[in-house]
Formats: sequence, C-alpha cells, structure tokens
Amino acid sequence: MPPRLRIPLRPSRKAIQPRRNYIAAPKPGSGPLLERRSDRALPPLQTSLLSSKWIRTLPLFAVIMTGSCLAIFNYQKQSSSVVNSTLYALRTNSKAREVLGDEVYFASKIPWIAGEMNQLHGRIDISFWVKGTKGMGKMRFVSVRRTRMGLFETTDWDLEMEDGRKISLLDADGPDPFKQEEI
Repeated sequence: MPPRLRIPLRPSRKAIQPRRNYIAAPKPGSGPLLERRSDRALPPLQTSLLSSKWIRTLPLFAVIMTGSCLAIFNYQKQSSSVVNSTLYALRTNSKAREVLGDEVYFASKIPWIAGEMNQLHGRIDISFWVKGTKGMGKMRFVSVRRTRMGLFETTDWDLEMEDGRKISLLDADGPDPFKQEEI
C-alpha cells in the first residue's frame, strides 16, 4: 500500500515567519558610504552671473512660456460660444454659402482667432479665416454692449474673400441674426 500524503491544515510557524537578510555595516574604507567626510570643505561658488546655467536657459524659458500662453488664450477664444455661434451663422447665411460653398469651417487645423473678445466689458471684435468647398475668406465680427446689463448689438459682420471682395453679411434692414430674446 502506498504511503498516504499528509496535508497540514495550518502552516507551520517557520513558514509564516519572514526571512530576514542581515547585511553587515560597512567598514572604514570598504565602500562609497564612508569615502567622504561630512565636515569637508564646500566647493567654491561661481561668482559670475553670466556663467550660471540658469541665465543661459532664461530666454528659452521665456519663449516657451510666451508661446504656451498664446496657445492657451487662443484655444480659449476658439472654443468660446461667440466663435461657435458666428461659425454656425456663417454656415446658415445664404450670402456666405454662395461664395464659400458647403462644409464651412476654419481654414486651418489650428485656427488663429485675432482680435479682442471681452464679454465682461461688452466688446467683441474678432476675425479668423474660414474655408468652404468653393473658396476661402476672412470673417470679421464686431459686437458691443452699450449698457452694463444690456444685450449685445452686432455692428459689423463681414467676409473678405482672398481676391479682395468684401461681402457684408449683416443685413441693415433685417433682424440681427445674433440677437437674443429678452426673458
């Protein structure tokens, strides 16, 4: 008859205890830990300001920070409701569709929104390049809020094509396409 295998129900104490590896303390002269004394003399400081490393990298830092700030502020303008609304109104405007064609969108993948967009003080004057299937042009939108709690009034909304033609998209006799209804 073969011997029976015995399976313990509880592991033994030796199996539970972690094994500790003891490492002897370093001896003088045995390694890098005791090569330098803690009370040694400090290295000499560079007294020349121009020889410092940071003065050489300061212009690069300024250029990177300026570029980053401009990109962040432009992205904030690009994703604002004003730009989205003007782009939507441009897509639905019959005069703009006549010269730009269908699929009206920004002219470049990363559009530059030029001008001021200060909704807090009631001044919006922006322009950016747009393109469609027929052509490309620069759209300009100007809107002001004359009183503190008043509504914005669109004063200028036009499209300047690449060939120099200027098309006014704001109908002087018609209603303001951006006017909000009072609540």
